[in-house]
Amino acid sequence: MAEHEEKKEESLIEKIVDKIHGDSSDSEDEKPSELKAKIFRLFGREKPVHQVFGGGKHADVLLWRNKKISAGALGVATAIWILFELLEYHLLTLVCHGLIITLAVLFLWSNATTFIHKSPPHIPKVSIPEEPLLQFVSVLRLEINRAAAVLREIASGRDLKKFLAVIAGFWILSIVGSCCNFLTLFYIVFVLLHTVPVIYEKYEDKIDPLAEKATIEFKKHYVVFEEKVLSKIPRGLLKNKKH
Repeated sequence: MAEHEEKKEESLIEKIVDKIHGDSSDSEDEKPSELKAKIFRLFGREKPVHQVFGGGKHADVLLWRNKKISAGALGVATAIWILFELLEYHLLTLVCHGLIITLAVLFLWSNATTFIHKSPPHIPKVSIPEEPLLQFVSVLRLEINRAAAVLREIASGRDLKKFLAVIAGFWILSIVGSCCNFLTLFYIVFVLLHTVPVIYEKYEDKIDPLAEKATIEFKKHYVVFEEKVLSKIPRGLLKNKKH
């Protein structure tokens, strides 16, 4: 009985070591360039932060490459949040008041030009182009289909780990949703997108080692949890058929 317990502990330790370090038998023969390429990066990224966000103008805004545009976007978002959340302004009221002021100014200006002998204001013609709108709808459709496929795969019972992660994510979102409304949640996400990436890019050499230590500790605890809890849960019929 004691030997059985010792073997069980040894196998658990081996699983933890394998989970953290993987197959370390070939690591001694690797070249220095390969070792350098395998530096731990948060979320396993292999590209610079700027390229992770697409490398376009929106990435420049998120990473404060153009400080005026980034500060302006954050300022507008803050003003909208204050207007609707703190001052309790309503969207329909704001749109109507904005249109009233704009139309009144343009109307008075257009009529005043006849008395002061100046050219009337140039009011641009506004029209929504068809192609960008169709592209947006197409991308949105693809993302919705992808999300539905992921949820379908999770519901089929094939991946317990992914199922638990999604359930935990939805549960956290439900708690956050009960504490604040959608506008506040959107504003928090907007502020985080404009602050966390730029801080990470600036201090990534200090953040990545800390994230690596946290990942190692998490994997240790997960292996123990998998051995003591998840391994005792009956597998789904689909998984049994696979084996």
